[in-house]
Amino acid sequence: MTEHFGGHEAWAAALRAHGRRVTKQRLAVLAAVEHHPHSPAESILAAARTELPELTAQSVYVVLGDLTDLHMLRRFEPPHSPALYETRVGDNHHHAICISCGRVEDVECAVGHAPCLTPHWDENAKPMTIQIADVMYQGICQDCQQSQQLPSERPSQNREIGEK
Repeated sequence: MTEHFGGHEAWAAALRAHGRRVTKQRLAVLAAVEHHPHSPAESILAAARTELPELTAQSVYVVLGDLTDLHMLRRFEPPHSPALYETRVGDNHHHAICISCGRVEDVECAVGHAPCLTPHWDENAKPMTIQIADVMYQGICQDCQQSQQLPSERPSQNREIGEK
C-alpha cells in the first residue's frame, strides 16, 4: 500500500504517530518534497524557504535524514546525481530517469519476464526472502527524443562520399 499524506494536518498527524514533534521546519520540508517530488536537498531547501525563509541548509539535511529513517520520505540515488527525495513511500515503485535532461518519472512495479528481479544465489550465498527490488530505468524521454535531430536528418550524415 502506498502511503501518501498531504497537507499540514495530515503531515502533523503522521509526525505524531512516529513520535516526533510537529515543527515548522519538518512541515516546510514535507510540503516542499510533496510539491516537488524527485528533488535534491538543495531544491527542497529553496522550496521550503518560500514558506519558512529562515530555514537553514543544516536543518533541511537533518530533517530529510530523520524523515527518511522513519520511512516518511524515500531517498534514492540516480547515477551521476545527488540523492533525490519523494513522499511516495510504502510501495515498490521504481523510477525512470532521462539521461539527457534528468527528468524522473515513477514507474509502477516491473512486469513481464524479469530474471534480474529474481536473484540467482551462488552456492556460497545465504539466500534471503526478497521484499523489495529497487529498479532504476535509464533512457531518453519523449521530449528529449523530439528535440534531438535523428542521424538521418543531420547534414553531415547526408554528404556524398568525398565531400568535405
